[in-house]
Amino acid sequence: MKNNRKIIIVGDRVLVKPDEERARTALGLYLPQGVESKEKIQGGYIEKTGPGYPLPAPGDVSDDPWNQEQKEPRYLPLQAQEGDYALFVRKAALEIEFENNKYLIVPQAAILLLIRDDILERLSNDIEE
Repeated sequence: MKNNRKIIIVGDRVLVKPDEERARTALGLYLPQGVESKEKIQGGYIEKTGPGYPLPAPGDVSDDPWNQEQKEPRYLPLQAQEGDYALFVRKAALEIEFENNKYLIVPQAAILLLIRDDILERLSNDIEE
């Protein structure tokens, strides 16, 4: 029997494939000792993101749930995207194992910064010109 399982991330959370814990990230960012002693900071690549923050439907003023039509939910999308490298506060993350791989589920509020490849490419192109 074929295994067709997949992970669906909900809300404002992201699924991160963690880097090995070290003082220097894979992208060359050095984390000062003060940062590490106050709060544990970790990095990793974002594998999947949730849909974002739920928004109320437009014109949704009725408090009667039985009078409302079923509408497609709307979301405010997250800043994080698949493939981004994220630095985040480790204590806010939940560790899971899925199909023999370790992942972290991190709320977007715990992400401190994102590094996106297309931004790095644009910066290098601007410097060359």
